[in-house]
Amino acid sequence: MADKKDKGAGKPKQLGKGKKDFYAPGKDGKLERKRRNCPKCGPGVFLGEHGNRNSCGKCGYTEFKKK
Repeated sequence: MADKKDKGAGKPKQLGKGKKDFYAPGKDGKLERKRRNCPKCGPGVFLGEHGNRNSCGKCGYTEFKKK
């Protein structure tokens, strides 16, 4: 049975970010948002940061970063 591949061998599973990673304590004890909100969906829906763009996973809104 040498031609069967080992199951479980490969890349480690990547974990997503939690809600706590999108906020930081600010002045006066209020929370500050680290990322931009989607202009179409409103507050609470953040834009995902990619190499050359920011995009919303809910509605698909995309902003390209300027060089």
